Amino acid sequence: MTLFTDLGFQWDRAAIPDDLPTHSVKRVCFRFHRMLPEFVWDASVLEGNPFTFPEVKTLLDGVTVGGRKISDQEQILNLVDSSRHLLTLVQNQRFALDKLTFCDLHRIVARNEALEWGVFRGEGEETHYTPDVALGELGRYTPLPTAPGAPELNRVFAAGTRALGEQVSNAFERGCAFFLFGALQQFFFDGNKRTSRFMMNGVLMSHGIDAISVPAQRAADFNEKMVRFYTSKDASEMMAFLLECHPK
Repeated sequence: MTLFTDLGFQWDRAAIPDDLPTHSVKRVCFRFHRMLPEFVWDASVLEGNPFTFPEVKTLLDGVTVGGRKISDQEQILNLVDSSRHLLTLVQNQRFALDKLTFCDLHRIVARNEALEWGVFRGEGEETHYTPDVALGELGRYTPLPTAPGAPELNRVFAAGTRALGEQVSNAFERGCAFFLFGALQQFFFDGNKRTSRFMMNGVLMSHGIDAISVPAQRAADFNEKMVRFYTSKDASEMMAFLLECHPK
């Protein structure tokens, strides 16, 4: 099987740069830690969370914010906890592009928010409901159906991660491709894009490449390009967008 067949989408591989600056893992982890408030706030804006940047910093300092919904606060705290967990995995050389790590991060990202968290759709109590992605005027995108035990989702995940490991040597390309793979296949009931971006950044930082955060001010641009990705299954535009978001 080809790489594009296993992942379910394609992109212009010739447009991916192979000369991105690399640093020590210690250095990229330090930057990720220092930029944590920005990373968390950017991610929350993509989810439509109303917390402001100062309020996110207040939560990071361990102080609650009055007048906000508990669910919105919990989403922020989940992003904080999952960011710190990813940092620990990378620092201790325990990050891997595998199902265990993927589900481990999702268990924190989507805690008390998704229908179930930490398992693929169909591996928990709910074995029939299949979520979809709203695409506005273009309708909805429906992924593979949920089935007891998630046999097809597990097959797709194994094939996709194997193809990425064997056929994509460029760490930037591999990380970005995994993000789009997770977003497209919707392995979980919710929190797919967030968890897949954490996996992307785990790949990048493990190879000495600075993590990517989609700036809050580019949220509309991100959403528009993701809609086109879901409909076309062509990731070239999103790959270019992620490159633009990478810190120079």
